[in-house]
Amino acid sequence: MTRRLLSTGSPFERNFGYSRAVVDGDLVFVSGTTGYDYATMTLPDDPAAQARNIFKTVGAVLEEAGSSLAHVVRAQYFVTDRSYCEPVLAVCGEVFGEIRPAAGIYVVAGLLKPEMKLEIEITARLPKT
Repeated sequence: MTRRLLSTGSPFERNFGYSRAVVDGDLVFVSGTTGYDYATMTLPDDPAAQARNIFKTVGAVLEEAGSSLAHVVRAQYFVTDRSYCEPVLAVCGEVFGEIRPAAGIYVVAGLLKPEMKLEIEITARLPKT
């Protein structure tokens, strides 16, 4: 299987030299994704709403890769304030309640822009055919 690069069309991807996701072998590596609605390039203030936008973006890129949120094996959550952990993890529970990937949550000093309250990185598998 060849290496494939996937894009959401975000200006960040082209400007900063990365892909939204890379399919390599039977794995899909999804880059750190923030809570922008890429159709409108808006970012909600609420961390739970940002998490929902992230899972919308990640779900779409996984589908494009031939995978899905059901095939996620690892998730890393980065939040810029401890108070965001519970609302973000509640959304993660909605999405991954039965999937239960290996995961970690990290409180970081900041992200690229101050309005970005969280970023999520995902690793998924392609389903066996």
